[in-house]
Amino acid sequence: MAKNTVWHDDYWLLLMQIYLQKPVGVKPLYCRTLVDLSIELHIVPQVLHSKMQQIARLETPRIERIWQTYSQNPRRLARAVRLLREMKGFGAADDFYQGVEVAETFEKDFRPLAEDARFTPIMLILILDLYFRLSTITMVTETPEVQDLARLMKVKPADVVEVLEMFQICDPYLNREEKVSSPLLQSCRQLWQRYGNIATEQLAAYAEELKAYFKS
Repeated sequence: MAKNTVWHDDYWLLLMQIYLQKPVGVKPLYCRTLVDLSIELHIVPQVLHSKMQQIARLETPRIERIWQTYSQNPRRLARAVRLLREMKGFGAADDFYQGVEVAETFEKDFRPLAEDARFTPIMLILILDLYFRLSTITMVTETPEVQDLARLMKVKPADVVEVLEMFQICDPYLNREEKVSSPLLQSCRQLWQRYGNIATEQLAAYAEELKAYFKS
């Protein structure tokens, strides 16, 4: 993301369009439309979510004016947003992040893995959370929790089990020998290093927030 977040007043239009989507109001932190806008603007979802809360409170005169202009006229807002996106250079670093280094960070978590396009890092995070909820004997396709998560992420239960098996290799308490060769293993190791040692309650809370991405 941008090293220093650059916010432009034009962004209020983009954010208000999401806010006014039914049901009207502040959307979940990892709502898909909010995440997509975060990736487009290179601004972390937490910042946009905070800005959306400002809309809910009509916190500034600027927000109040935009609200009065567009809140009852979604077609007018849609036209304004369309014109904004058609502006020459919209979304380009040269125009919107002039003098600011842009390096992707959080964006990568929502994009398919290079080694296996079935999964994104956030999908692996959800499976890791499930890993800590199950015993190894229940990490099979017949387990309801496995089926539920697969349904949510729109993959096969066998895909979820495949990742669970990778995490078994990563788990130092199991001391499993690496008998399989899978392109997923390295990504699973990286996710284990990031989240495998944090409190399970903290991981569970994060996973619950991420589920909004797949529900929207």
